[in-house]
Amino acid sequence: MPLHVPPAPSPALRTVLTALGSPTAVREARTPSLRMAQGPVTPELPLPVHVLDRISPAGASTTRLAGWRFLIRCGERSVAAADTMLTPDGWAFSHFFEGPYIASTERALRHAENMSQPYQPRLLSVPELYMLTLWLHGDCAADGATGHPAATDLLVPLAPAPPGIAAHRPHRVAELLPVLTHRLTSAPLLSSPA
Repeated sequence: MPLHVPPAPSPALRTVLTALGSPTAVREARTPSLRMAQGPVTPELPLPVHVLDRISPAGASTTRLAGWRFLIRCGERSVAAADTMLTPDGWAFSHFFEGPYIASTERALRHAENMSQPYQPRLLSVPELYMLTLWLHGDCAADGATGHPAATDLLVPLAPAPPGIAAHRPHRVAELLPVLTHRLTSAPLLSSPA
């Protein structure tokens, strides 16, 4: 089943296109592969990036939209990514970057394309665990910028994943959230010296 990629806000896409068209923005980016790209580069696969702010003791999660991420393709592969963020004045370009999450995101998206159930892909960040997941939302018609992970949605941890959590293995939200809750609540407390 094909993934139903939600449309990014037009102003967010325009900010990425403007940054890609700016020699200064590309030259100053800390992305050697983007600076050395041979041929045209295009932003593709816009994914809303949600941040997991809190998990309640009952297992309910609180998320918020942090921005939109675009994979930057050159030829047959993604060479970088571009993040946008919502400001009081509207959508703004944030930064270009590269690293392991780009290839990991592509791998997870290819795997999700072969699943029997259709999904809407999103990204879910868990900052306290330095963790990023591909969030496969079951409601393909939903607004990609809103909502919370449903118990039946899938979370696919991207590599590098935190120790003890297998990267690229899909987990139902109902199964993975308790593990994340335990990790977040059992962090060792620093005690002051006596």
